Amino acid sequence: MRSSWYKNVSSVFGLRPRIRGLLFFIVGVVALVTILAPLTSNSYDSSTSSALVPNIYSNYRRIKEQAAVDYLDLRSLSLGASLKEFPLCGKERESYVPCYNITGNLLAGLQEGEELDRHCEFEREKERCVVRPPRDYKIPLRWPLGRDIIWSGNVKITKDQFLSSGTVTTRLMLLEENQITFHSEDGLVFDGVKDYARQIAEMIGLGSDTEFAQAGVRTVLDIGCGFGSFGAHLVSLKLMPICIAEYEATGSQVQLALERGLPAMIGNFFSKQLPYPALSFDMVHCAQCGTTWDIKDAMLLLEVDRVLKPGGYFVLTSPTNKAQGNLPDTKKTSISTRVDELSKKICWSLTAQQDETFLWQKTVDSSCYSSRSQASIPLCKDGDSVPYYHPLVPCISGTTSKRWIPIQNRSAVAGTTSAGLEIHGLKPEEFFEDTQVWRSALRNYWSLLTPLIFSDHPKRPGDEDPLPPFNMIRNVMDMNARFGNLNAALLDEGKSAWVMNVVPVKARNTLPIILDRGFAGVLHDWCEPFPTYPRTYDMLHANELLTHLSSERCSLMDLFLEMDRILRPEGWVVLSDKVGVIEMARALAARVRWESRVIDLQDGSDQRLLVCQKPFLKK
Repeated sequence: MRSSWYKNVSSVFGLRPRIRGLLFFIVGVVALVTILAPLTSNSYDSSTSSALVPNIYSNYRRIKEQAAVDYLDLRSLSLGASLKEFPLCGKERESYVPCYNITGNLLAGLQEGEELDRHCEFEREKERCVVRPPRDYKIPLRWPLGRDIIWSGNVKITKDQFLSSGTVTTRLMLLEENQITFHSEDGLVFDGVKDYARQIAEMIGLGSDTEFAQAGVRTVLDIGCGFGSFGAHLVSLKLMPICIAEYEATGSQVQLALERGLPAMIGNFFSKQLPYPALSFDMVHCAQCGTTWDIKDAMLLLEVDRVLKPGGYFVLTSPTNKAQGNLPDTKKTSISTRVDELSKKICWSLTAQQDETFLWQKTVDSSCYSSRSQASIPLCKDGDSVPYYHPLVPCISGTTSKRWIPIQNRSAVAGTTSAGLEIHGLKPEEFFEDTQVWRSALRNYWSLLTPLIFSDHPKRPGDEDPLPPFNMIRNVMDMNARFGNLNAALLDEGKSAWVMNVVPVKARNTLPIILDRGFAGVLHDWCEPFPTYPRTYDMLHANELLTHLSSERCSLMDLFLEMDRILRPEGWVVLSDKVGVIEMARALAARVRWESRVIDLQDGSDQRLLVCQKPFLKK
């Protein structure tokens, strides 16, 4: 049903052509002023006068582009075109991931690993359409059963690919008709996952892997994570692993991990930095990850050092050497020996070795770098810059950061104490007020979603009544996460869902405090697609993101299509924004076939909630 706001707009634009043209002109001027104001206040205030000159033309062009987009969006809405649904994409785009076109990158002249990186600049305009699920797609099994059993039709891996993937994979997974079962006790490296995790704990000097948090290890970057069994075990230990692996057209590690409900995203660092700030993770783990660490003047290892916190650990397991039993010992250990040589130049120490697993620890003393020889790798002068897919750098980052705090000296709540907040430039009253807001908001969200799920949720044939919402929602993407307090509220309420906290690149950079709290997070430009596979999140949440994007060059139509791509069928969307923006969002939600409801918060403000559910489009 069309809203009263929509009827009012339609009636206005139904006037005589001369008046209608005048109104379009006025609306265009208002849209231009709205866009220009935030640009002049936010984009220029931190720049010097000499830096303004080269930006004038590019900003003017961006203003013109956004004004045109806003004008066309408004004109479409006024003419009733908002009710016209986007067409469905063809079968070839069922597993479509934008910005990863290896063939196109090669044609563009990229090589030496750069063709595998993310390149949105080469992305061609494609038909706007809704990505459909595969014909055999089924709703994932509820947590925690779905962590160990997934539907084979939900991922792009064929039986032949599975059977040809080697003995390690077949030990790790079992293909049974239309299901893939993951055995957490088998498969990773030589022994079971639990034994492997306990081995790493012992190498650190702990009695058990349950003591990782006591040693300061809460967040783990798992490079080339396979099918997520190590990450699944870390999740069971209440740690936060993030799997990153390069884009794969078929048999993707990231897609399998996300289908299991585990934290993962597409990412590599052949030529570009990862979208994380310096000093982000307590441990970086690489087991058969396929990375050659001693190439490119050690810049790959320097990228690991950049994201690793002081006192953090780098775990390298390379069992391929074990199969080369006839080779001399010098050949067997060539990879680890080379890494160890490089590690001395960046103030790492090899603390332990067991079998084919090596453990290095980053220094806790920043003065170590000044005591090195002059021939050592230089220090960067970048401070706490925002590393959004910047080129790799041949220098050591983060040594002068206020966040240089050894993980062993950090308490579980260190990031939220007054002293911790001061490091991040935050006022305690601002942070704690935001904390209370999201505790209250989460209770409201769940009270809204519960009747929707129990009363209006269409039962699938043969299904029992849905379980409580926290079991139906395994993961949440907070698209404008700010301090990560929605994530904290979920934990406080005992909801068994992890959150991908996204900080927009043009917003205030609060990702360091999110990561220091032990949460998953990433920087992202919402004018571009997110680096993940289709149908990977159960809920998308965005607070005032649409208002924030009004000052950017983004098209809200493209944003909603992207949100639909990464949201699983029957997943939920909760948007909070000003009433005018929410009405526009409601029209766009209809175009991607979402069922939606606008909810007045009854608090006297102009804020509204838009609660949507994505339908299961069956073929």
